[in-house]
Amino acid sequence: MEPGIMIILGSASDFAIAEKAIRILETLKVPYDVRVASAHRTHEKVKKIVKESTKSGVEVFIGIAGLSAHLPGIIAANTHKPVVGVPVDVKFGGLDALFATVQMPIGAPVASVGVDRGENAAILAAQIIGVHDEKIRSELSTMRKEFFFKIKNDEEKLADKLKGDYYSKKVFSTSGSESNSPKQDKADKTENGTKCPDVAVISGSHSDMKVAKKTTMVLDKMNISYDSTVISPIRHPERFETYMEEMDDVKIYIAISGLSAHVTGAVVAYTEKPVIGVPCAIKLGGMDALLSMVNMPPGVPVATMGIDSGGNAALLTAEILGLGDKNIKKDLLKFKDNMRCQR
Repeated sequence: MEPGIMIILGSASDFAIAEKAIRILETLKVPYDVRVASAHRTHEKVKKIVKESTKSGVEVFIGIAGLSAHLPGIIAANTHKPVVGVPVDVKFGGLDALFATVQMPIGAPVASVGVDRGENAAILAAQIIGVHDEKIRSELSTMRKEFFFKIKNDEEKLADKLKGDYYSKKVFSTSGSESNSPKQDKADKTENGTKCPDVAVISGSHSDMKVAKKTTMVLDKMNISYDSTVISPIRHPERFETYMEEMDDVKIYIAISGLSAHVTGAVVAYTEKPVIGVPCAIKLGGMDALLSMVNMPPGVPVATMGIDSGGNAALLTAEILGLGDKNIKKDLLKFKDNMRCQR
């Protein structure tokens, strides 16, 4: 049984975070391997693991590291496969590791999850493989339902503790509550019968369109079909929900947003498919958008790119789709080779 996911730890002390990922992968029945290799102390070992794993069929890499967390970046530099980075809290609340993980230059995207969020890294890696693996999509659907019912049970336990004189419980209809669970795959068609695009690019505001343009330019070069729209789940919630229903058959969502970055959170609430997030520098240099985008709770990961890194979002999309599409893989490798020549 060949591993589909390779987990690389920068240090054995990061194993507690890896265990979170391992529990998820065991539940989802996804084969994996775990290695320890430091980007700085055993650089050649990292390169060897990544290059040989890429050739042997590993589909997604998970790099877990703290401090100057360059491990996910070194992995990304040596493969055309998707890389998920998990920053670890060793100092400064893990912010040093987060910035080192997420702020990658164009050409080497790393899909960052929140600090210490090993479980979200595993879910994201499974979502990536699930783009072309129906069995894993089914396992993810089951897991998403379990998360939903866990919240429901938590609410019931909390209600038992509420004893205030003015506590008045309102009963809500539960019909349709399971809509928070992933929808089953449908035919790859839109309502008018045309083929659904592979990607939906969603900008939260017209001020985000400059970054969206970076994204769509690279998608065009990769010959990846997409739909691009501007819609806010905060200002136009009904229209946003309608759009998500119309785009239910896309394979990947790219959400681009500044400020509180609610777009990514709204998108990931509707789907179990991979959601790539691009924070925009509207205020505070984009720090508010980055932190609110990447620090998602367990079960709903966002593959967060660096601030304004629309190009890397498109390249990550190509890496994901390239796992099951030889033409996209060919265009991706050609694009990366051209970038190396330009340097």
